[in-house]
Amino acid sequence: MSKKSLIGAKGVSLLLLTSLILSACSGDNTTSNKEPDTAPTNQQEQNETTNVNEGPLTKYDPPIEVSFVRDLNDVVENNVLSVLQGETIEDNRWSRLYEEQLGIKIKYDWIVKGASTSDQYLQKINVTLASGDLPDVIPVNATQLKQLADSDQIEDLTKLYEQYASPLTKKVLSQEGTSPFDAVTYDGKLMAIPQLESSIERSMYIWIRTDWLEKLKLQPPKTVADVLAISKAFTENDPDGNGQKDTFGLGLTKDLWGGAMGLEGFMAAYNAYPNMWVEDASGKLVFGSIQPEVKKVLQVLQDMSKNGQIDQEFGIKDGGKVSEQISAGKIGMEYGEQWNSIWPLQLNRNNDPNAQWQAFPIVSESGDAPKVPLKFSTTRFFAVKKGAANPEAVIKMFNLHLEKNWGESAEFDKYYAPPEAESVWQLSPVTPYPAMKNVDAFRAIDAARKAGDTSTLKGEAKTIQEKLESFASGTKEGFALWGWERIYGEQGSMGIADQYEKNNQFLMEKFVGAPTPTMVERKATLDKLQTEVFVKIILGESIDTFDQFVENWKKLGGDQITQEVNEWYESTK
Repeated sequence: MSKKSLIGAKGVSLLLLTSLILSACSGDNTTSNKEPDTAPTNQQEQNETTNVNEGPLTKYDPPIEVSFVRDLNDVVENNVLSVLQGETIEDNRWSRLYEEQLGIKIKYDWIVKGASTSDQYLQKINVTLASGDLPDVIPVNATQLKQLADSDQIEDLTKLYEQYASPLTKKVLSQEGTSPFDAVTYDGKLMAIPQLESSIERSMYIWIRTDWLEKLKLQPPKTVADVLAISKAFTENDPDGNGQKDTFGLGLTKDLWGGAMGLEGFMAAYNAYPNMWVEDASGKLVFGSIQPEVKKVLQVLQDMSKNGQIDQEFGIKDGGKVSEQISAGKIGMEYGEQWNSIWPLQLNRNNDPNAQWQAFPIVSESGDAPKVPLKFSTTRFFAVKKGAANPEAVIKMFNLHLEKNWGESAEFDKYYAPPEAESVWQLSPVTPYPAMKNVDAFRAIDAARKAGDTSTLKGEAKTIQEKLESFASGTKEGFALWGWERIYGEQGSMGIADQYEKNNQFLMEKFVGAPTPTMVERKATLDKLQTEVFVKIILGESIDTFDQFVENWKKLGGDQITQEVNEWYESTK
């Protein structure tokens, strides 16, 4: 499920441009010594023309053409274009807007369409990169960007970004610190514009069936000991009232990690951060999965498994299979991201209208606020072909996309999520958004709720509030209205994200560069080894197996990867 396709899976930024009419960048404004009514010189005319074209939102006159390549997934093709009249991927409200307001005509060299576009797109873009026949603007991942930068096929955008990025764009792209720019900087040069993907959206929560809590007279957890007590009670005290011991305290999948039914939030209670590169006391980066804190958590999980709190068959069940257990009312707690109320928890609600789930903050052993681990999520970067006529054009497109959705001239209901097609934003070849937009939407809604006046809400917050009102009015729930309320209501997960941010609880991953040479060669093997060992330990294998895993991980490439990661880290300082 694409979280961004849900308005709630990403909220409204209140960052505003200070002016809609942006003045031109400074040029040679020296005036002539002649009388004011004298016609300007040719040089003056050239300077004025240059200034006119150098604003973040100024229009090219005459218009220019900018070429892209594109993957068109089923969401765009079937859920957006199928319901829009007179719009195609080549000719739509976004392409028309770019031409009308910026003088940019979008051309696609090729488009991959249909199901499973990701693999097809990856194959096609790799062929394109190898051929050297590049479009003007190239959407790439970190590995492809490094290849292009190393082969000197793309433009240095350092000065262009400073000159052309609007104040709103600069604010939005800096919402998660320097990490997105560290990922695209080589030898001190900005080699692409990062399309920020919110890491904050990957915050973890404890989702608990509160109707079971109430039935068993339990309180929400304040420490991890409380979590373990709840898990035990949900397993042993017949919360579903059927007289059988057929419920599990904690939902878990064979993959162990992920946005739903994953272990990241549970591990964080013990200061364990698997699958992330974090800084140690000496300032070096270390891999979280091999730290002693992880061993401690695996022992706890093994004890839970022995006591029947975790399904003994979890090691062969993917998220779909575990969601079926949740739907059937057999699991009472799971760790996941804010959208879990829409999937998989809404499935349980659909089957049992009395079922009620609520998100709670992740907790620690001591009761102090734990760090919330956030993996680096930005994976798409826009590079510009070396020698492109207007390398700054893509920056202007970023500016306009953000302005028309979250700026002072925003038309959110037209360009982001109109009633007829909530994913219209996908028609644009660039789709930047504020990393904090969901939290900002919650804050706006919550402030309006407390003031007793929601009529002032606009943009995304207004759209979400309408869903909340539909749910509150008793309107048939339809698609996930209960789930939306569990995200943005008074007890919603976004309120917890708001507190996480205010409490400075986010722990951002430190390594954000392209995969290192040894990662490319060995990471898949090491990840598979890790999952196999961790699953076996949870299911009862000796906890000392963890020590052997660490030794093997290091020998099989982990030590070399650690060296390469730290070499990259030093280069960013």
